Amino acid sequence: MTRLTCTLLGACAVGALSSAAAAQTTLTIATVNNGDMIRMQGLTEDFTADHPDIELEWVTLEENVLRQRVTQDIATNGGQFDVMTIGTYEVPIWANQDWLLALDDLPEDYDVDDLLPSVRTALSVDDTLYAAPFYGESAMVMYRTDLAEEAGVEIPDQPTWDDIMTAAEAMTDQDAGIYGICLRGKPGWGENMAFITAMANSYGARWFDTDWQAQFDSEEWTSAVNDYLMMMNEYGPPGASSNGFNENLSLFQQGKCGMWIDATVAAGFVTDPDDSTVADSVGFAQFPNKDGMDNRGNWLWAWSLAVPASSDAPEAAKEFVAWATSQGYTQLVAEEEGWRAAPPGTRTSLYENPEYQEAAPFAEMTLNSMSAVDTSAPSVQEIPYTGAQFVAIPEFQGIGTAVGQQFSAALAGQVTAEQALQNAQTSTNREMERAGYQD
Repeated sequence: MTRLTCTLLGACAVGALSSAAAAQTTLTIATVNNGDMIRMQGLTEDFTADHPDIELEWVTLEENVLRQRVTQDIATNGGQFDVMTIGTYEVPIWANQDWLLALDDLPEDYDVDDLLPSVRTALSVDDTLYAAPFYGESAMVMYRTDLAEEAGVEIPDQPTWDDIMTAAEAMTDQDAGIYGICLRGKPGWGENMAFITAMANSYGARWFDTDWQAQFDSEEWTSAVNDYLMMMNEYGPPGASSNGFNENLSLFQQGKCGMWIDATVAAGFVTDPDDSTVADSVGFAQFPNKDGMDNRGNWLWAWSLAVPASSDAPEAAKEFVAWATSQGYTQLVAEEEGWRAAPPGTRTSLYENPEYQEAAPFAEMTLNSMSAVDTSAPSVQEIPYTGAQFVAIPEFQGIGTAVGQQFSAALAGQVTAEQALQNAQTSTNREMERAGYQD
């Protein structure tokens, strides 16, 4: 073989390598730092083995930071991410802005009709899906059955707030480091305000009247916020104004909470014997209602995967979304970690699966809680908006976070409940007038 031939062959080899490198697609995926998403990252070899031309890069962020980063990127057409983890609040708003790609071309075996109707509707605009649900949730009470028995209290399947406050007091043993109740205190429209809004709804409150006037000066809001602060100050853990979902999950798993009222998705983690010290003594109940009030304030949420219109690899991104939210992925989780760990709240077939029903004692309560949500009527009063634990308007991110900061400050003792409510009333009305909602 002549030197020229070797040179030419070498050039061909280099060219082939260059072409292979050029064919490699990198997907940058923005996601939240919770257990289900971290589990997904650990299982992605199943995807990359079938897609050797796709490389995955992860940007895993705390919930408030994730919301800020993805909102800024998509609103400015930044193109930083190919797949975004977003929720039922963002999807219809962003889809109407043409910021998201429609997921109307998913593989036939994806079986869109298997998605729970409430979740599919929440993630669609004009019957077109714009995000695929990774897991769905409502909210419920998780409690220590052993502590309740020792304290001589009963938590019914459909408790009232009086039941909850009585149980919280009875189960509190601060000398032993056990707190009767753990609730979100970390400020954020999707952190403390998700819980407090749901609680206020169950007290008969509403964010706005039909003229878009804020209602924080109402008796219902005053009663809900005062009861929330009382429970947390008297029966809650120290430093609760910094606690969000992950912090309370850790406290409950460590046996520090008698009760925790939060997202139904947590049930799979608090009953996991590998991570939870109280896995064999957890009971479940529906989100509480106020005595005499026919509204449990359930919320509806789905952490979902969406493809921004700014992605430069939309087809590869859709392939990943289809994989991560498929029935096949659910089966993969079950094979690797058991059916109890399967992503909940997205598919009818999961709740018809006898193996899941047997492995997940919380399955029926989760499905019942999600099915009970009416996002068109979160309050018993007349309202001009939809939503459950949020108000489905673009301005809510800023407004909700500002109000959440006020209530977190009240929990930390920096302002009184009366001051927090007054500040919320003033700042919300100011922003709504500025946005053109009020005359």
